[in-house]
Amino acid sequence: MRTDRLRPVASVLVSLLLVLVGAAGCAPAASQEPPPEIPPTAVAPANLAALKQAAGIADCPKSDAAETPVSGGLPDQLVPCLGGGRDVRLAGLRGTPMMINVWGQWCAPCREEAPYLTEIATSDHRELLIVGIDFDDPRPDYAIEYAQLSKWRYPQLADPDRKLAGPLKVAAGPPQTLFVSADGVIVYRHAGPFRSAGEIRQLVRTHLGVTLR
Repeated sequence: MRTDRLRPVASVLVSLLLVLVGAAGCAPAASQEPPPEIPPTAVAPANLAALKQAAGIADCPKSDAAETPVSGGLPDQLVPCLGGGRDVRLAGLRGTPMMINVWGQWCAPCREEAPYLTEIATSDHRELLIVGIDFDDPRPDYAIEYAQLSKWRYPQLADPDRKLAGPLKVAAGPPQTLFVSADGVIVYRHAGPFRSAGEIRQLVRTHLGVTLR
């Protein structure tokens, strides 16, 4: 349930900076009335593309249009790239073990796990493809800025309308992380935030056979 939905960007940035300097694991404020939702603001595609380039976010990966979906695998859905770029056919992502993190810049638990994802993303992970999905988020500009502050340079997809909630079984909301084998099978689902970078390394090694350095 969204208890910390779409706060003004200044609040988001302050929360993230606190996490990155050692306040990881802090819970959302005690029970209080949620702030009013901020309506989506239209941002020109060219402006989003410029923000994405400035953030250093990688292009979305190529996907094979001819690959047949596999049982227990990623759904056969075309998903746009955050900030523009090639669309990605999830069922066509093959050849490299993957960790797909479903997140939202409005999501407090996502902010809690942010530094651990950053540690993994900035380490040597050549044998692992990391992909983010900005979920249920009408503010792609906030999301790009958040990724930039987090030093998430890995590819980011966008699902502003929750179209993947059913197919990816993330109806309960983010954060959720899928571990996907090189042949496209979802071998493990991690619901909720990670508690350490070591936890991520262990799950990657156990479920994907990849040892991160």
